Amino acid sequence: MEGDTDMNKVLSYWMEGVMNNFFILCLSVLVSLSYCYFSGKILSKGTTRLVTFLPVIVLFLLLPLNIHSVNFVGFTSFSITMLANLKLLMFAFNKGPLSDLSELSLPTFLAIAGLPIKLKTSQTEKAHNSLFNYARKGLLLAFLIKINHDYSDYIHQTIILGMYSIYVYFFLEIGLAIAAAMVRALLGIELEPQFNEPYLSTSLHDFWGRRWNIMVSRVLRPMIYIPVRRWSINILGQKWAALPAIMSTFVVSGLIHELIFFYLGRAKPTWEVTWFFVLQGAGLTAEIAVKKSNNKRVRIHVPKIIARIYTVGFLFITGFWLFFPPLLRCKALERGVAEYGAAWAFVKDVFRVASACFAR
Repeated sequence: MEGDTDMNKVLSYWMEGVMNNFFILCLSVLVSLSYCYFSGKILSKGTTRLVTFLPVIVLFLLLPLNIHSVNFVGFTSFSITMLANLKLLMFAFNKGPLSDLSELSLPTFLAIAGLPIKLKTSQTEKAHNSLFNYARKGLLLAFLIKINHDYSDYIHQTIILGMYSIYVYFFLEIGLAIAAAMVRALLGIELEPQFNEPYLSTSLHDFWGRRWNIMVSRVLRPMIYIPVRRWSINILGQKWAALPAIMSTFVVSGLIHELIFFYLGRAKPTWEVTWFFVLQGAGLTAEIAVKKSNNKRVRIHVPKIIARIYTVGFLFITGFWLFFPPLLRCKALERGVAEYGAAWAFVKDVFRVASACFAR
């Protein structure tokens, strides 16, 4: 009887805390997106559909404020506040991954709208990921969390930042892969990969366009890049129209990430994250400008190893300078690691109490 009481206390504490809030959030998202799905079937594209979606968009902006778990805040603000809202804005004008309602059932619509996934197309590049690869990265992630949790006081700050950058990458890739696997198993649909070994990037264009968080670029391209490029052609011509489109896309991405960082730290924006993305856009713009202006008779071959060192080095330096300081100030990464420790302790408590119950 005492074992049952302990089990009830453990489960009650968990359910009344993090999981209870997250369950309510998920239910709110499902109801809201179902409303958008059926509204989209009735209403024609344009202003009417957009006005109909506005209450949902505002709700999605407010949802992360009711969550205190940094991991759940990060996932919610990225998947719902950022991507789902962008998808709904495009859907209002019958564009983007949600536009073809005749081909999307309600469950598929909910999955594509509410999760950072995209249906696979024939043009999708093959990603070099496997179950073994994910397992290896999962073990390395667990190792980094253990090292950071137990020995962070004895490790140089630069190494800690390097560990955090790897931690963010593995957390995103594994988390998104799990979400995609669940959708694939439940709905039987093929999905595009989210990452494609970004540490092998040979240029900023390769990193941001083909390897890192591919879902975001797939959403921002029709939302920002293509309209700005189309407008710029009339001013700069076909050759240079891509440059302001690239900068505009990175500025918007920076502002969106600034909002995500606000949810994580609940502190006044410092605009460091926005400047990080502005620098990435400037670097990518410079790359493309050099390629377009380069004399075709003079070809400079850069070895891949040098190109990778330049690319990853630029990302690390700018990330250490501008991207990670706001996360460190609000202790978002430390809190995230601590939550993993708390979750593991909860699992161990459940097994301990369950074992005691069976032993009786």
